Amino acid sequence: MDKFIYKKSAGITALSASLTDFTYKKHSHKEYAIGVTLRGIQHYILDGSLQLSYPNGVMLFNPEQAHDGMAHDKTGLDYLMLYIEPDLFLEVIEKKDIILFSNPIVYDYRLEQRIVRLANAILSEKDEALCSELLLSLTDNLIHTDFSTDCKKDNVLIRKAKDMLHTDFENIPKLDEICKELDLSKFQFIRLFKADTGISPYQYFLNYKIERAKYLIEKKRDIHSAVVECGFVDLTHLNKHFKSVYGTTAFEYMSHLN
Repeated sequence: MDKFIYKKSAGITALSASLTDFTYKKHSHKEYAIGVTLRGIQHYILDGSLQLSYPNGVMLFNPEQAHDGMAHDKTGLDYLMLYIEPDLFLEVIEKKDIILFSNPIVYDYRLEQRIVRLANAILSEKDEALCSELLLSLTDNLIHTDFSTDCKKDNVLIRKAKDMLHTDFENIPKLDEICKELDLSKFQFIRLFKADTGISPYQYFLNYKIERAKYLIEKKRDIHSAVVECGFVDLTHLNKHFKSVYGTTAFEYMSHLN
């Protein structure tokens, strides 16, 4: 039986997942995502390449790095994941400029154990001060892992398009309006956007709406408010898309929050 449990503490979201049949649709997260495969094989496409994380594999995802995910075979998959906001991550490691993981999967026992300890502390609702201390221990270990500081510079046109898509949901510009503003044809824009982000403009905007709904649920504990503010047709519409990214419905997610 597929099972997804989310908890949040000290600004970090922890996920405990067990799945057999569930498949994540292609999506990305605004946070750094750092996880450990506990049982089975995590199978996903990242930047166009197949990745297989075996037991004890540490998975490292950069912000807005598009990927999907599933169990590699019928034996299923258990894993833990931490989602850390970029601003918090950079604050802890005392860096100003965004950094990127250069290796998507590493096998490092000490790093693995630090991730497991922090995830379990959050999931078992330990004191927030302890979670902060464990985060510091984790990031200290990550500093000595293979980082790449050669961060890809944002494409100016794509950044402008993202800014236009991030306006209020009642006044989202249409595709033709964005293309006119950027002086690109519709197909030029879609091709350029997908090459830069790994997902289409439509997928990106839908993903942004889902992440925004998650933020509002965490902040207000009100699912129906998230439906209205994020422009979903109804709760069923939100739940369908929410589950495709987080493995659980919006209501189930809210029930796991402290």
